[in-house]
Amino acid sequence: MGATGWALYVRYLVIEPSVVGLACEAGLQTMTCRMRSVVIALFGWSVFGGLALAAALIQLVRPSVPMLAAGLVFSGIGLVLYNNLAAAVATMLLILSLARPGRATP
Repeated sequence: MGATGWALYVRYLVIEPSVVGLACEAGLQTMTCRMRSVVIALFGWSVFGGLALAAALIQLVRPSVPMLAAGLVFSGIGLVLYNNLAAAVATMLLILSLARPGRATP
């Protein structure tokens, strides 16, 4: 939930407002402008969707709570920050992984 909230903040208050974009392109050197440029670069490489997909595939093969959490975090970020296709497929794989039995304990 926190990761999706961060992604919503970044999308609607940092990336989309034209005032912020113009200020950053004019040479403003703040942490917001740096975060904006890093997130845009990561979006260009589809990093959020790719990480979500990788975590979901690992979760599908070898279920574990930390991998489920990582998959949910990156899926939420990917869905909000324009990596819709890969993040949606990752979300579907995470749902499928819940139908699998967990590891057997001795």
